[in-house]
Amino acid sequence: MNKILEHVEKPVQATVGEKEECSHFKCALVTGGSGYIGSRLVERLIADGWQVHVILRPSSSPNLLSTYGNRLVIHLHHGSTSEMLDIVAAAKPDVVFHLAAMASAEHRPADVDQMIISNVLFSTQLVEGMARNGIRNLVNTETFWQHAEGSDEYEPMCLYAATKQAFHDILYYYVSTGAVQAISLALFDTYGPADPRKKLFNLLKLAALENRSLDMTPGEQIVDMTHVDDVVAAYIQAAEKLLAGHIAKLDTYAVTSGRRMTLKELVELVIRETGISIHPNWGGRPYRTKEVMIPWLGEPLPGWRPNIDLEMGIREIFAER
Repeated sequence: MNKILEHVEKPVQATVGEKEECSHFKCALVTGGSGYIGSRLVERLIADGWQVHVILRPSSSPNLLSTYGNRLVIHLHHGSTSEMLDIVAAAKPDVVFHLAAMASAEHRPADVDQMIISNVLFSTQLVEGMARNGIRNLVNTETFWQHAEGSDEYEPMCLYAATKQAFHDILYYYVSTGAVQAISLALFDTYGPADPRKKLFNLLKLAALENRSLDMTPGEQIVDMTHVDDVVAAYIQAAEKLLAGHIAKLDTYAVTSGRRMTLKELVELVIRETGISIHPNWGGRPYRTKEVMIPWLGEPLPGWRPNIDLEMGIREIFAER
């Protein structure tokens, strides 16, 4: 069984054993481990010999986290800053991987409180916990939606992007004081096997299975699809870069496939590679208010490149039952 630790008044005293376990391995603290990309990162870290600690909210489902015995420790965070400090002290990680976020391209009023709590407050509590406990290395997660079309300029495409930029600015403070060193990875569209999210490929598969049309935008926006295993490899590469030496400033790198096409071209590629019958209703739904037609093209992470070509990835996804 995975160890699940409730951090209440004196959590550190209850987790001395976990500190000792980390002495024999590189140790990671992962947020967002219950999500698709986070769970794949946890799997890769453990396969590579890391001891892994994961922070979950009490309401989060651990279904995507496999059972790894003593190599995975789950900490429940109920919301306070003092509890976060205790969790970081108990885990004592070599690297913190921050993937937790509330993401939405089009938020509702009911989403505002939780989006601010998840993307700004929780993130700040995390880096404060690192600073107070002498934990130096953070791999942060951002989004290409923070940038104007085809530009490095900040221009939030949605409230989610604005909250990610808000934490970027807060993180800059901690980096500028020397409390932590950090690398931010900006993600584009991601996909991969056993993906439970309502992403494009799953929507296409379901529409084909049910033999119905699928309402889509006019389809002229450029998309950039990166396989989850390549994304995970970028997180590992960023961690190794942090562990190898001093990072003087906060840089944001693009985790991009390097292969871009319109949404229409992507759907046509899916049809060619799989032979399935798909009936997209182009123009059946409008573009978003601030649809990104040409995504930001940032500097790739040094030493990393994608290894899984899109055709192979598509065949893998659509071969799944």
